[in-house]
Amino acid sequence: MTTAQNTRDASPHAAAKLLRLRRADLDELFASAEAGPVPDGEYRGTLILPLDAVPLRGLAATTGRLAWRGKVFNAGTRRVINRVLPFGIRAVTAEIRKGPSRLDGRECIILEYSRTSLVARGVRDELRLLRPGLYLGRAYWHGLRIADFALEA
Repeated sequence: MTTAQNTRDASPHAAAKLLRLRRADLDELFASAEAGPVPDGEYRGTLILPLDAVPLRGLAATTGRLAWRGKVFNAGTRRVINRVLPFGIRAVTAEIRKGPSRLDGRECIILEYSRTSLVARGVRDELRLLRPGLYLGRAYWHGLRIADFALEA
């Protein structure tokens, strides 16, 4: 069983377990997952930056939590809004659709900001379901992958 598979099967503190994975393991986990249903409701976010040292990733995730708290999905309207800053202010909206992933061309859930946000116009997020209530995401800026993230219900 791979490290990525162990993470998928582990339910408690799954986002913390994702922080311990190398980028190649995150790629493997994302590639092995299905798109799943479009999320609905509020999800806590954990930022996973491409840092080599695991302790630095934990520190970056904690710091990132001050700027980005997660996302609130409305599956009915196909919209998502980010929760930002320490108080979780709702800002920066995206449209939700399913389409091919930039990683492998297989279906994923795409959060497209190009038509809904001036601030995040060049951002595209891709999601795949690891288990009910847990999505792994990849964030792109103008086509360049800049981070990974976890979303937990």
